[in-house]
Amino acid sequence: MKKTYTSFKEIENDLRRLNLQRQISLEEMKLLKSNLKEDIQPYQWFSTVLSAVKKYGILYLIKRMFK
Repeated sequence: MKKTYTSFKEIENDLRRLNLQRQISLEEMKLLKSNLKEDIQPYQWFSTVLSAVKKYGILYLIKRMFK
């Protein structure tokens, strides 16, 4: 869809708006990258595994107690 401009002011406003949208998108991508780095840290994996081991360990102990 083509837009017809009637003045340079309109062009400048659109360029400014598009530049701001581009900057916002870049910052969002940086945030996503940072979040991804945090999510794949070994500590995160360790805490996930530890919580699963706790859950199944407790269930195992309960089963052993009631045998």
